[in-house]
Amino acid sequence: MTSQTQEAKKYDVGEIQGALYGPGIMGLKGAFDREFAAKLGEEINELYAEALQREGGAVGRGPKRHYVEIHPEDISGFVEIVTHPWVQTVCESVLGPDYKIVEIGFDVPNPGAVNQPWHRDFPAPEDTTKGRRLNSLAFNMTTVDVEEDMGPFEIAPGTQWDDGSEFEYEMFPSKENYSRYEERAQQKMPKMGDISVRSALTIHRGTTNHSDKSRPVLVLGVDAPTANNHERHDLQVTKDFYKTLPEDLKRHLHCRLVDELEVIVQGHSIEGLMMGEA
Repeated sequence: MTSQTQEAKKYDVGEIQGALYGPGIMGLKGAFDREFAAKLGEEINELYAEALQREGGAVGRGPKRHYVEIHPEDISGFVEIVTHPWVQTVCESVLGPDYKIVEIGFDVPNPGAVNQPWHRDFPAPEDTTKGRRLNSLAFNMTTVDVEEDMGPFEIAPGTQWDDGSEFEYEMFPSKENYSRYEERAQQKMPKMGDISVRSALTIHRGTTNHSDKSRPVLVLGVDAPTANNHERHDLQVTKDFYKTLPEDLKRHLHCRLVDELEVIVQGHSIEGLMMGEA
C-alpha cells in the first residue's frame, strides 16, 4: 500500500458525501504549505497580466472581476493539486471512480468588485433535478489569506437542491427570493494552503471587495461520466507534458492532446454576471 493510499484512507467517505449532499461545500485546512500557495499565486498573477493583454483572454464576472481559463501545464503545481489524496477521495466518493477533470482556471475579484447576483454556475442537470445526484464538483484554492474586507466568497448551504426551473437562465433566482439566501449565507475566509470543494449548483456569490488587494482563487472543475461540463471548456495538454503524468492521472483527464498549446476560446461566459465592464 502506497503512502498516498494510506493517507486517502484517513478521509471519511460518509463525512464527504454528507457535506456535499447537505451544505454543498466543505474544505480542508492546510492541504498545502504556504510556500506552495505563494508560488501558485505568483504564477496566476503572471497569467492574469498576460490574459488582460489578450483579446478575450479574461472574461468578465462583474465589475473589476475576471475569470481566466488556463492549461494544466501553465502552473507548476497542477499534478500535486489533482493527485492530493483528499482531492482524489472527494472525487471518487461523490462522482465515482471514473471522474474526469474538465476545467482549470482562476477567478480574480479586484479592488472595487461589487456584490454579484446570487447564482449557480450552470443550470441543474437531470442527474440532480430527477436523480437527486451530484455529477460535478468545483474545487477552489486561494492564493492569499482572505480577510473580511476582500470580498469573501459567500454561499447559501443546502441550496444545490433548489428548483431552478423558474430562475433566469435557470441560474439566477429572482431578487424577491434573496432573503432566503441572505438568511443562510456563510462567508468563507480561507488561508493560503487551504482547499475547498463545492457543488457549483449551491447558490453563491462573490461580495464587495472594499480592500486595496485582489483575491485570486484557483478553480478546478471535475465531472462524473454522465456530466457534460467539458463542452464549456477546452482542456489541452501537450503530448510532451502528457508523457510525464502519472498513469493513474491520465485516465482522469478529459483533454485534447496537442503538439503546441493553443489560445483558449472561453466557452463559459455567464451572461447574468457581466453587469457592465469588468
